[in-house]
Amino acid sequence: MTLEELQTSTGRGVRIAILDSGVDVTHPALTGLTLKDDLAFEREGSFLKVTESSGDVIGHGTAIAWIIRNLAPEAELGSFRVLDGDLRSRTTIIWEAARLAIQRGYHILNCSFGSPGEARFVMPYKEWTDEAYLSRTHIVAACSNEDANMREWPGWFPTVLTVNLADMPDQAWVHRPGSMVEFLAHGHQVRVPWQGGWKVVTGSSFAAPTVTGWLARLLSLRPDLSVEGAKDMMRQMALV
Repeated sequence: MTLEELQTSTGRGVRIAILDSGVDVTHPALTGLTLKDDLAFEREGSFLKVTESSGDVIGHGTAIAWIIRNLAPEAELGSFRVLDGDLRSRTTIIWEAARLAIQRGYHILNCSFGSPGEARFVMPYKEWTDEAYLSRTHIVAACSNEDANMREWPGWFPTVLTVNLADMPDQAWVHRPGSMVEFLAHGHQVRVPWQGGWKVVTGSSFAAPTVTGWLARLLSLRPDLSVEGAKDMMRQMALV
């Protein structure tokens, strides 16, 4: 597989679950997009409730969908709303959404968020990242914007493709060995669709979907790749 071959791919046949704040398919930037799933996950007392989503509660997930779609226009996207208007969530909500996406046959989970590395959060994240690994479901995650060496989940599991931001070409990625956050992609001053229009944003949240888009292109050409096989090929084809 060469980078030149990868550039011809459109992501056809690949299903991507966006675990985020929802996706606003009525935004002009996403004209023609039909979501495979459009679900919201909320706490209702001691229980979790799964409902049809009412779009994006802030704009974050819409931006993620747009970045992925630009790189992998023929990939199928599904929205699993787990973040609220303050971009916060609960571990149990993310766990349930991730497991449902895996069960529904999504090939990639885009997780443009991270949970701090407190011990009590590790095992719930490990439960579904292990399930993803065994199901050959690939996970792409963001890291801390303040300190990429800060432990966050799911990004610090070695089966996850974890991405930090950089100021670089917006359709490329870099591999940096010797770090749990192995990849870098453009996430600095990115103009994206947002609630009510457009917004210029900076963060690893917006670098991760670039890697997701390229991974979708790769899986479209090589659907047989295991999680570790795909991660290794992404290392080999990175800019440096």
